[in-house]
Amino acid sequence: MVSSTEATPPVPAQSSSFRWIQLAMGIVCMAMIANLQYGWTLFVDPIDAKYHWGRTAIQLAFTIFVVTETWLVPVEAWFVDKYGPRIVIMFGGVMISLAWLLNSYADSLTLLYAAAVIGGIGAGAVYGTCVGNALKWFPDRRGLAAGATAAGFGAGAALTVVPIASMIATSGYQSAFFTFGLGQGIIVFVLALFLRPPTHAAPARKKQLNLPQTKIDYTPPQVLRTPIFWIMYLVFVMVASGGLMTAAQIAPIAKDFGIANEPVALAGFQMAALTFAISLDRIFDGFGRPLFGWVSDNIGRENTMFIAFGTAALMLLTLSTYGHIPLVFVLATAVYFGVFGEIYSLFPATSGDTFGSKYATTNNGMLYTAKGTASLLVPLASLVSAKYGWQAVFVIGVALNATAALTALFVIKPLRRAFILGKEAAAAEPAAQDARPA
Repeated sequence: MVSSTEATPPVPAQSSSFRWIQLAMGIVCMAMIANLQYGWTLFVDPIDAKYHWGRTAIQLAFTIFVVTETWLVPVEAWFVDKYGPRIVIMFGGVMISLAWLLNSYADSLTLLYAAAVIGGIGAGAVYGTCVGNALKWFPDRRGLAAGATAAGFGAGAALTVVPIASMIATSGYQSAFFTFGLGQGIIVFVLALFLRPPTHAAPARKKQLNLPQTKIDYTPPQVLRTPIFWIMYLVFVMVASGGLMTAAQIAPIAKDFGIANEPVALAGFQMAALTFAISLDRIFDGFGRPLFGWVSDNIGRENTMFIAFGTAALMLLTLSTYGHIPLVFVLATAVYFGVFGEIYSLFPATSGDTFGSKYATTNNGMLYTAKGTASLLVPLASLVSAKYGWQAVFVIGVALNATAALTALFVIKPLRRAFILGKEAAAAEPAAQDARPA
């Protein structure tokens, strides 16, 4: 095991074309698990209409899914670092299919929650593995690689929103669960057979001014003892909570605003406001992840966070005031998800820059559990909206995103640079002393 004082020596990079193929397969795998989170909102009201369990009780399944998906990623990532990505993703493909098959038969909240646990385990196995594998293959383009991989998860639901909604309307939500669950799992399982980890790491080409990167590989226990990790974790929670709430509740929000079925015409397309919003949200979310990852590779992680989090606060403020206007609802949610999704590219890239490549999958997995912590606030959003209205929920989201933007620029940025430069200087000092003549 590499200690915190040992540097990873530069070695020749592997085939450039092969690593891009690995990245592409990871993106497709991510797209296949996207509906477990982003397609869920389409099923909430149909399930409630059939069993009358209430939105809050049904949305608890969403929270259970996200908590399971995120909090078990470090465990799944350990298996990836030890045994490679193939077996873990194959396991994930089986689990995501099983989850939606169970959802298609669930006639009790207990079974619905059990399916959420199974789906969370499967989705976490795929998500954590694909992002970690991308970080290892692309230490020189971590922002872009993590963003492109996360884009599969963000935009993967875009192509299937309309077919799922159509199948729910014509054949019932049970048929949609069964059909799409089986298809998604099979594709993941097959692609897993071809995924490989790099046999050695490529040297990172860094821009010292904007993109400080450590030369030290920190083990997971060492990472957990660093204050900068927990500050990043807190900011992740603040930003993720608003996005998860909006993703899970966008259909109820549109219906409560009375605009769900209002026609919206935009760029030559016309469809119901809710369907248009969900489709556009997935496209902007998917596009924003690699875009902001690429931007962060060039202007720095924290500078990009400030821009994205600040824009997210502005869009939530717009929704709180003008969200009842169908066109504003569609456009504001699209821009919001376009800047929200970048947390899934910037935080993995920042983690890799700060803590090294060797244990990147596990270290990023630990940071990714912040998404599970944030998901605990999703049911609270339903309770707050029931008492104070959705405007109050949006205002809370504005405050969280604005605070996160300022924290990224004025706290994380200086602390992370001090951490990297200080640790490397401390590691270099004994070597310099040993090199001096007696």
